[in-house]
Amino acid sequence: MFKTPTVAQLRDCAADLGMNPSDDYLESTQAIVGPLVDAYRQLESVPDDMPAVRYPRTPGYRPDAAENPHGAWYVKTAIKGARRGKLAGKRVAIKDNICVAGVPMMNGASVMEGYVPDVDATVVTRILDAGGEIAGKAVCEYFCVSGTSSTSATGPVHNPRKHGYSAGGSSSGSAAVVAAGDVEMALGGDQAGSIRIPSSYCGVYGMKPTFGLVPYTGAASLETTIDHCGPMTDTVANNALLLEVLAGPDDYDSRQRNVRVSRYTKALEEGIEGLRIGVVAESFGLRESEPDVDAAVRRAAERLAGLGADTVEVSVPMHNMTRPIWIPIGHDGGFVTMMTMNGGGLNHEGLYVGSMLDRAAGWPGRADELADTIKIIALFGYYSLKTYRGRYYAKAMNLRRRLRAAYDAALAECDLLLMPTLPMKASKLPPKNATPEETTKVAWEMLANTCGFNLTGHPSMSLPCGMEDGRPIGLMLTGRHWEEGTIYRAAHAFERSGDWTTF
Repeated sequence: MFKTPTVAQLRDCAADLGMNPSDDYLESTQAIVGPLVDAYRQLESVPDDMPAVRYPRTPGYRPDAAENPHGAWYVKTAIKGARRGKLAGKRVAIKDNICVAGVPMMNGASVMEGYVPDVDATVVTRILDAGGEIAGKAVCEYFCVSGTSSTSATGPVHNPRKHGYSAGGSSSGSAAVVAAGDVEMALGGDQAGSIRIPSSYCGVYGMKPTFGLVPYTGAASLETTIDHCGPMTDTVANNALLLEVLAGPDDYDSRQRNVRVSRYTKALEEGIEGLRIGVVAESFGLRESEPDVDAAVRRAAERLAGLGADTVEVSVPMHNMTRPIWIPIGHDGGFVTMMTMNGGGLNHEGLYVGSMLDRAAGWPGRADELADTIKIIALFGYYSLKTYRGRYYAKAMNLRRRLRAAYDAALAECDLLLMPTLPMKASKLPPKNATPEETTKVAWEMLANTCGFNLTGHPSMSLPCGMEDGRPIGLMLTGRHWEEGTIYRAAHAFERSGDWTTF
């Protein structure tokens, strides 16, 4: 029951807001807000508007270490969908920031442990409607804020290609269960690269679709203007197939505008003869770049040229500004979305999962349990907003239009842009007693080429293009808005050209 604020509670709120009202003023306020309190109470008596849960399921179970050698599964289950459909016979893992009704969801966070959603995310319903089976929940990083796989409260996720090394984040478990061969398909989320980073580290295929193409309904948000959900798979064909099922308008998600869908599997039948691919000069030779990664990606560009594409060097100077633009949005906006609104976000007319917000709202009483990545974003984001009043968030939001225009200009001359997904191969997992410096260095060191396309909304896919020291190297292809099919054309041709582990 929503309670009328006491004078003492109003005084605390006033202090937080920099006000110093008298007791008489606060007593007047208490009387004035009486009708407002009644409005909140009336809401409690009306059933919420939530989508129905259709397919029967059990809660599943937490697998033991013998059944979960990479630490990639949070819960295993077997939720059967429709008898027929495009995904009949396919098993899909769901990133654990995405709601599956009746199945525990932790979002990588100790403060969320024990939470069980009461609703299916739209993408979960679409998988089941298409005949797919939900195989379980894959571990993700603590509140999904890490590019490495060491921050989940369940423990680190090991790279199936090389134990002891990062599987990438934040969709760490999703990439690992695909790379390990447990499932053919998984769902990931991507706000700064969290589909493409683990796909690159683990050597699987990960697509961050055009912003809004895949509904984000029923998933915990990091920042509503950069939230993306997409497929992570063992092959390009499976990726295109899963996207075909996931894509399309959803009445619950106001992130979507003028959505354009295609038959992505049809694109696999097309060759790449004459396709113009721009190799972005600014994506190589970064401070974090490993020479063997740059070399492998340039060889991949040559291979695409040999397959019939026209590869050319292009320059996008604004690419060097991706991190400075992303950081205020991810940190200031992330603080508001994750900490103030408890992962629900605000200012979008979408589905809000009240039960998830209620559980996440307990974090202030357990704030010392938060992963270092969350603590630092919370501290710095709050400092920035308190001290500079949102000025830098606002300027970054303005500059993202210029960044989008810069990529659009390059894509007016080319069909695709090509870069290393990440400037490096998977790093070693930090030790249990790692310092905050060690934890955050490996969490954020790899974002330079990925985070820009979360800001601009362009579709962007990581595909494996080589391996050194047992660790995969990722090639990233980026296309025009709504033209995922063009990316699939090139990715499929590259995949069929040989065994990437030997390139």
